[in-house]
Amino acid sequence: MPPNHERAEPGRPVRVVVLLLPRVHLLDLGGPIQTFSEANGFGASYKIVFCAAGERVQSAQGLVLGDLIPPPEPRAEDLVIVPGVEAATLGAMRRSPLSWLRLAHARGARIASVCSGAFALGAAGLLDGRTCTTHWRLTGQLQRLCPSARVLEDRLYVRDGRIITSAGIAAGVDMALSLIEEDHDTLMVANVAREMVVYLRRAGDDEQASIYLSHRSHIHPSVHRVQDWLVAHADRRPSLDALARIACMSTRSLNRAFRDATGLTPKVFANKVKLQVARDFFTDPSQTVATVAARCGFEDPRQLRRLWRRAFGVSVSEWRRTSRSQAARSA
Repeated sequence: MPPNHERAEPGRPVRVVVLLLPRVHLLDLGGPIQTFSEANGFGASYKIVFCAAGERVQSAQGLVLGDLIPPPEPRAEDLVIVPGVEAATLGAMRRSPLSWLRLAHARGARIASVCSGAFALGAAGLLDGRTCTTHWRLTGQLQRLCPSARVLEDRLYVRDGRIITSAGIAAGVDMALSLIEEDHDTLMVANVAREMVVYLRRAGDDEQASIYLSHRSHIHPSVHRVQDWLVAHADRRPSLDALARIACMSTRSLNRAFRDATGLTPKVFANKVKLQVARDFFTDPSQTVATVAARCGFEDPRQLRRLWRRAFGVSVSEWRRTSRSQAARSA
């Protein structure tokens, strides 16, 4: 979890302050905001407020958004979202509420941009010396605006401290899912993603994170297709030929593409998925090692035990004892 941020307390609202700039893109706005709204249906408590320099903002698609409030007094627990705008208006970013963005950051708020919304953060000086991203067409322009920043290409989103920047449209949803996981847990994120029928993807390779979210920050569609199949069929033991057919690639091309995109071979990723599913089963004390091994597609209980110890550093029985004692202490 990023420093200086704690998980949201159950029932405690997080104010999501959406800063609307002139010629805002509707999908850059709607995708992340619906993601937070869906999370409320699974136990989150995001209070979404929309603000702007004036009472009305015309979107890039022509829809006029009205009854907007001025930017509120920022708070440390706020999450500020700046959706992207029409590229032709980027030169007017200096007229955005930059001092308010600087104040929100100074008070400890997280500030996240979608697509060209990063230019508002850059104009406010919040990207100086940071790593960031934006829409692939605009990375060079953002680098010129913020010469001390490190602008990354081909990234869904980038986190640097309390500043989060994302690429276009769908990447804003990925970013929102990662923020929900940060505030709550992986199960909530999985429920929200399933409800919205979107991929579970996140930046970084944090081994402590769920395998359903890890190794998904790439943009290779065939590799995502294979990953989705492996997650949905953890009880199977597919051959590389079978996975190559799912990817519509040769086995050699799939192996290379999978490793380049995820840092893992398909077999290693499949075993990580099986271990995650096994871990979920092992929270039920009635499940034996033999039963779980069969349900997760391991060759036999011995293989499960061997891979489990290699992954978690303890035996299954030791892990279950520790989990029970932790549950008892927190009860």
